Amino acid sequence: MTTVEQHTISEAADRLADAARTATPCGPVRDLIGREDIDAAYRIQSRNIDALLASGRTVVGRKIGLTSPAVQKQLGVDQPDFGVLLDDFDVSGDDAVDSTRLLQPRIEAEIAFVLSSDIDKPITAEQAPSFVDQVFASFEIVDSRIAGWDISLADTVADNASSGLYVLGESISRADAPDLAEVTMAMTADGEQVSAGKGSDCLGSPWEALVWLANTSLSYGSPLRAREVILSGALGPMVAVTPGSTYVASISGIGNVTATFTA
Repeated sequence: MTTVEQHTISEAADRLADAARTATPCGPVRDLIGREDIDAAYRIQSRNIDALLASGRTVVGRKIGLTSPAVQKQLGVDQPDFGVLLDDFDVSGDDAVDSTRLLQPRIEAEIAFVLSSDIDKPITAEQAPSFVDQVFASFEIVDSRIAGWDISLADTVADNASSGLYVLGESISRADAPDLAEVTMAMTADGEQVSAGKGSDCLGSPWEALVWLANTSLSYGSPLRAREVILSGALGPMVAVTPGSTYVASISGIGNVTATFTA
């Protein structure tokens, strides 16, 4: 159980919220809560999400972060985390992603799920598919309010798991989905390959990632709900976004996803 005082939680949350509001990255919050106090970090995350919900935003899903060994190595962390997806994070229908909405964007290709029913009890990987309706090729556009991506695990958790925006691409029904541990992913930027990976790079399988998220969310008193979008985690290394570029990812057996960024 965290021993961090509420005024410290508020100070850290305000630091991140101010960075988002002013589009000016801030210093890490680990100076306030330490590098390893994940409970305190989720308290910070929840405080800022609650403020956004009070302003009229709505929750549409969750994202799992830090599932890929390649991404863990990039950021110097060793376990997954999760964040909340709000309604205005979805840019799937946009002709181009507005680069001015982002501070330090990076992009990663993922499998996304849309849930068919609530997950209000612990589940296993064998049970996970029964809670899913559609399986998507997707992009998560991650972002950090912390300058230079200078983050520990606690920093990224506090910063809503470094969430930014997301794009849902082509999809198939869960019944038609291939073995998700065996799918392969290739991502290009303006036609040049920049990232590659496979389903097993995501906690062994994206189904295992969904299990981790469902059970972890339950432990925090926030079960996953029907129709929510779940971004299951990167299938390969994330890539820094270049404004004006077009990114395409192909996930075998599922389909493609495309995102073009404004210059």
